[in-house]
Amino acid sequence: MLVKRLSKITPFVAGDGSLLIEILHPRLKTADVRFSLAHATVKPKQKTRQHVLEHAEVYYILSGRGLMHVNDETEEISKDDTIYIPPGHSQFIENTAQEDIEFLCIVDPAWEPGIEHVINGEQKDTRR
Repeated sequence: MLVKRLSKITPFVAGDGSLLIEILHPRLKTADVRFSLAHATVKPKQKTRQHVLEHAEVYYILSGRGLMHVNDETEEISKDDTIYIPPGHSQFIENTAQEDIEFLCIVDPAWEPGIEHVINGEQKDTRR
């Protein structure tokens, strides 16, 4: 059995500007998985940088509320919502509330730096 505790994992600022905690990733060699699973946080009244992934991504909203932007579509999202983002679609999440929005990100196959492209902005990834 593998148990990972968020409080024991060092967060970093991801390329899209969210605060990210990598939970599972093949590179971590803690589990035999082909996907990546991360916990993301976006602060109140903030939004992630618009970006495109070459792989499919799923967000599961744990808390907070906001707007999910995928290509030309925008939907209100809140706790317990699941969003599927097809490969190659432009995306960003916007926190419209006064509290953090927290969500899980699942990318399959696993996220790697070369599959993410930030639009109109510098990609910043403070991962060590």
